[in-house]
Amino acid sequence: MKTVVVTGGTDGMGAALARHYLRQGDDVTVVGRSQAKFDALVAALTTEGAPSIAERAHFIGADLSLIAESTGVVEQLKERYERIDVLILAASFIRQQRHVTAEGHEASWVLFFVSKYLFVTGLADLLVSADRPVIINTSVPGTKPGAIDFDDLESARTFSFARSNAQQRRANELLGILATRDPKVSYITWGPSRLVKTSFAGNVGPAMRWASALLAPLIGQEPDKAVQPLVALIADPPGGRSAYRGAKRAPLSEGPDDEHDISRLATSVRIADAGN
Repeated sequence: MKTVVVTGGTDGMGAALARHYLRQGDDVTVVGRSQAKFDALVAALTTEGAPSIAERAHFIGADLSLIAESTGVVEQLKERYERIDVLILAASFIRQQRHVTAEGHEASWVLFFVSKYLFVTGLADLLVSADRPVIINTSVPGTKPGAIDFDDLESARTFSFARSNAQQRRANELLGILATRDPKVSYITWGPSRLVKTSFAGNVGPAMRWASALLAPLIGQEPDKAVQPLVALIADPPGGRSAYRGAKRAPLSEGPDDEHDISRLATSVRIADAGN
């Protein structure tokens, strides 16, 4: 039995992966904002006849755009598990506008990078206790080196959705450098090969919502189908740091300052965490 943690596991691809591993008989903790969605997921699997769901399905409610809540989840996981075989970082909430949380930080930066940093580093001991630990980060790979403005990580001076997204994606590729300092760990930055049908959680403008509503039924994949390449990668992890779009391996965007850049990102997270 594997121990599997899925952030964003109540909807979309995260929920599809949670369903897969619960059907397979693994112990799964879902981290999300909706207890009701988790209960519905478990109820559907119970109706299917999946065995011992109640003993193997766990929920931790949290808003991962808040540093304190991300840290709290990490502590709960450390109390629950002696090892984690699979860590899937799939939480998502799209914002086209800059939003400052009650902690005083930009919400998207915390959700899409800082929380992932806290999970990867805070759970490192549990991951290396597994035989073949795998971290899946559903941050689409391929952003060029130099996408991060270290003087404005939270986009306080200049915000655009494209710029914010590029910073997060680049930071998550670099996070793999820390994750794979132990050679046992596989860290995969992954994006689907094409559009996926989801509820599209977020605070977005009408144009983006209209485009999603129009295109998803026409060309979108069902989440359970979209995650099949991930299931295969988790079953036979490639080792080290890698990037994929669907089942196809993608090149890592490597720059001359990558080691220095991840150190700067680590320092920024420690400063932000200390302030909360």
